Amino acid sequence: MNVSVVLFTADLRLHDHPPLRAALEGRRQVVPLFVRDAAVDAAGFTAPNRLAFLADCLGDLDAGLRARGGRLVVRSGGVVEEVCRVAAEADADEVHMAADVSAYAHRRETRLRQALEAEGRRLHVHEAVTTAVPPGGVTPASSDHFAVFTPYFRQWSAQRLRDALGAPRTVRVPDTVASGELPTRRGLPDLSEGLASGGETEGRKRLAAWLRAGVADYADRHDDLAGDATSRLSPHLHFGTLSPVEVVHRARRAGGPGADAFVRQLAWRDFHRQVLAVRPDAATSDYRTHHDRWRSERTAREDIEAWVEGRTGYPVVDAAMRQLRHEGWMHNRARLLTASFLAKTLYVDWRVGAEHFLRLLVDGDLANNQLNWQWMAGTGTDTRPNRVLNPVAQGKRHDPDGAYVRRWVPELAGLAAPAVHEPWKLRGTQRAEYDAYPDPIVDLSEGLARFRQARGRDSD
Repeated sequence: MNVSVVLFTADLRLHDHPPLRAALEGRRQVVPLFVRDAAVDAAGFTAPNRLAFLADCLGDLDAGLRARGGRLVVRSGGVVEEVCRVAAEADADEVHMAADVSAYAHRRETRLRQALEAEGRRLHVHEAVTTAVPPGGVTPASSDHFAVFTPYFRQWSAQRLRDALGAPRTVRVPDTVASGELPTRRGLPDLSEGLASGGETEGRKRLAAWLRAGVADYADRHDDLAGDATSRLSPHLHFGTLSPVEVVHRARRAGGPGADAFVRQLAWRDFHRQVLAVRPDAATSDYRTHHDRWRSERTAREDIEAWVEGRTGYPVVDAAMRQLRHEGWMHNRARLLTASFLAKTLYVDWRVGAEHFLRLLVDGDLANNQLNWQWMAGTGTDTRPNRVLNPVAQGKRHDPDGAYVRRWVPELAGLAAPAVHEPWKLRGTQRAEYDAYPDPIVDLSEGLARFRQARGRDSD
């Protein structure tokens, strides 16, 4: 036997793919396999926006393999059963895949290893390709993971990253293995109108353009809501169409304060993954509990609906929520302030917000989404767990001209800053002109007082 199988998961690329490179060494043929996992679908982790982006990624991966003489094999069903079935059809003696950090990924790896070994085949699990530094690659002396970002980042920055691998020139796939049809966007319901395109080709174009014309200003402009001066590479990092190792290498070669600030954000992704790797329960439970008695979906139904629909009466919050619905993506600063508003100003359980984000975000994953929500709710790794972001102050600071609000809240398109951030202060006929826009659903001072009382201490 001289055939191996490569199981693609969150690494839908040909460049810098260690499992694929290992599978090709000394092999005449390789089966590149992706399984549309029934367990993932059943658990509710799929969403139309991510399914559409995934379809783009798989189509591009197949095209890249075909350009090299190969093809992508796509199957649907139980991942363990389908991998074993494909390995038998190809008469393959080994399967290669990358490690991942979620509790489900650990269970999948264990079950797959046991099933393959029972058939006399081997499973080779390579270090995670969704991070620059693998989870567990740096640890403090007294613990199995870093609970605070700054000391983690110091050690992370000192690591020597492996070299990025090139894409293979040739991939030969045995004819004995059949494939299902590649998925497409067609027929998927409720897609965000402005959803970006996926795939490694698109990701590499975006990365090149970002490093050429965007990253230099990142340190100064990353919080500029209207300027949209972020990389928008997060969906490609989530689906693995870009390698974090390669992105860090190329950003460091670009150099400068902007590149340094950008690399720091990539380190945050790794930080969250090293937390989730050892605390998988943090996807659903408080990392550091304050024994909050959150308002539930039942008791806060109207407030939650207003937040979801972008009708809270706070323009920058509403602009951000409408951007999320339209693009399946949201500016990072906007993610922070909308999360603070829901969890702290409205005192609604952070899991409600995290679940809504996962329904729409094309880059939504457990590590970044859940732990960023916990960070903002004060139940995660934030060293100032009681800080509350004031949406009016945030709007004036990060959207000083009001352009972001006017873009996404057309009811206020005729207002200039600073009135666009506080339309409820308008009087008489001027206020009547904007009656289509609601009054605030909560007084900020009352929301702050409720949060302080609930936490039993002053907020930052």
